[in-house]
This record gives sequence, C-alpha cells and structure tokens, in this order.
Amino acid sequence: MIEELLPESVVAVEAHTDEPTEGTTSAPGLYPEEEALIARAVEKRRREFTVVRGCARRAMEKLGVPPQAVLPGDRGAPRWPDGLVGSMTHCEGYAAAALARATDLASLGIDAEPHLPLPDDVLSSVALPDEGLRLSALAGEHPAIHWDRLLFSAKESVYKAWFPLTGKWLDFTEADIEVFVDSGRTTSGGFRAALLVPGPVVDGRRVGRFEGRWTVGRGLVATSVSVPHERG
Repeated sequence: MIEELLPESVVAVEAHTDEPTEGTTSAPGLYPEEEALIARAVEKRRREFTVVRGCARRAMEKLGVPPQAVLPGDRGAPRWPDGLVGSMTHCEGYAAAALARATDLASLGIDAEPHLPLPDDVLSSVALPDEGLRLSALAGEHPAIHWDRLLFSAKESVYKAWFPLTGKWLDFTEADIEVFVDSGRTTSGGFRAALLVPGPVVDGRRVGRFEGRWTVGRGLVATSVSVPHERG
C-alpha cells in the first residue's frame, strides 16, 4: 500500500502481519541497543517494534546500505544512517518503512491507520473548521471512506515529514489539509497541507506547503508526504 503512494526514488517495505507472507514478517533479531529500549515492553509492543525495524533494514539493503540499528532520537523520531531520509509506521496487523537517499528527497513521512472512525470527540481536536466542512462534503460524495481517520493519518504523515526538517513540534491545528479524490476512483487520491506556521527551509527556500497521497484498502488507510528538494 505504501509503495504506490511514494516517488520511484523511495524504497518501501511493508509487512501484513495478520497474513504472513514469505519474506515480509520474519523480522531479524534486534540489535542490543534496540533490545535495551523494549526490555520491559509487553509482547504486542515488542512485536511491532521488531517487525517495523525488520522492514527498515530490508529497505536499507535495497538501497545498498548495511543494515543497522534504528534508534529513536528527539521526540521518538527514528535516527537514520547518514545520507538517508525515511519514515516508519505500524498499526494492528501492518507495519511499513520507507527510505530514500537524502540527495533524492529532503524528507518524507508515512502513516497507516485502521480504516475505522476516529473515537468520539477526537475529530474536534484534529480538524480545523474549514477541514471539517470539507470532510462533510467528501462524506456526502463518498460515504464509504472514513474521512476523519484519513485526515488524522494525513496530519501524522505531515508531522513525520516536518520534524526532521525543523526539529520542532507541529500541532494538528497548524496544518490545513485539503483532500482530493483521484478521477474515476474512490479509494485513492491526494492532499495538500498548507502550513499555518513558518515552514521549513529546504535548499535555502522556505516551504509553505506539503503535498501528499492517500489510499484505502485491506481495512487500512495509508498516507504519505514527500518533500522534494527546492532545485532550480
């Protein structure tokens, strides 16, 4: 699911852990420094932590980078090997990692969520008033999509792409997201995130918005944001 949302320069590896497939869920053992982080974690947390790092290491191999530990940095963001940018996500039954060379992309973010409605009262803390109106219009046209969950996922992807470029928190209310549906389709599309605070500086230019993609399938909603270099 994730790979179809990303540019060709990105390598994505995913694991549908509810339906084991050869080569996707047999995550390698943890490095000692990773093991130390979850020594007291419950089994579910250990499994998710291990599987998503297995995805990340397979993505490193595809890029010709020796597999290595993926440790959390500031605010839990993964620290990638020099020369790489990337993102990871996991939810019940699914995990994925996406990596690219830093020369190809400035940053990227991915997120996957169960395709279910958000818990009661969560949307009010996630959506801006205009976003809520746009989601209501989309729900009228495409009622099978849980647009509230999609918006939440899109904002997660925006944050994951934002943080490595800024080292700062980005609140849900600091990005205004407009969602689009692909022509002739009902389960995929794009979105545009207007940053309501000063955006990151990429290659000497301040970025005011992020572009993303979304898809729904297999009981999941997945989103991605790719931040290109500001060349030319």
